[in-house]
Amino acid sequence: MAFWLFKTEPGCFSFADLKARPNMTEPWDGVRNYQARNFLRDRIKPGDRVLFYHSNIPEPAVVGIAEVVREGYPDSTAMNPAGEHFDPKASPDNPIWYMVDVRYGEPLPRPVSLEQIKANPLLAEMPLVKRSRLSIQPVTAEEWRTILIMGGAEAP
Repeated sequence: MAFWLFKTEPGCFSFADLKARPNMTEPWDGVRNYQARNFLRDRIKPGDRVLFYHSNIPEPAVVGIAEVVREGYPDSTAMNPAGEHFDPKASPDNPIWYMVDVRYGEPLPRPVSLEQIKANPLLAEMPLVKRSRLSIQPVTAEEWRTILIMGGAEAP
């Protein structure tokens, strides 16, 4: 099992939106960054755990925990000419972009803000702190435990 941080703007798709989906599950689509695509296609697997991070708001924060329930598969939104994530270079034979399915887990009792993450020396090497624009980022087991503790959740 691996750990990840997935960023989303809550005005587009929030943790509450994930909870409201059928089976509390949703494809994580629309990712258009090659490094994040490679994670989706090659490394993220069912059973992996996800820190759900709300970005582009006054106080960005990790707000909950989700789980990957389907490994990477072609992102169909890239092949929909009417969609906002359309990529004219993508096709069924050459999908380019990938997505995984994630299922709602539980909210953190206390959101863990970016400010708190940056202030914690145990989290100084997180990609979120060093390279904050990447929408999907690996998280170490120690970083995972630290954030869960900061958020008042039970750490494994």
